[in-house]
Amino acid sequence: MRDTIVLRMGQRGVMTFPKSLRENYDFKLGEQFTMLDIGGVFVLTPTRSQIDDLAGQITQSLVEQGETLEDMLVALREEREQYDA
Repeated sequence: MRDTIVLRMGQRGVMTFPKSLRENYDFKLGEQFTMLDIGGVFVLTPTRSQIDDLAGQITQSLVEQGETLEDMLVALREEREQYDA
């Protein structure tokens, strides 16, 4: 991948990331970015939710332990039943 990528501003200030970047960094529709202006040098970084990151880490950990979604749903139902009783 090249170090320099040229973006062109379209109508209403819209810029489009090249497909190769979107795929390489898994950018999704509606994703938000933070832009830091350092004297006319712009640093753009994706703003990802910490909740999404934590959920991904928890999911990965559970999968590594052999847990399935079905197992987790059964455990959740059992916990709820204890509180409903």
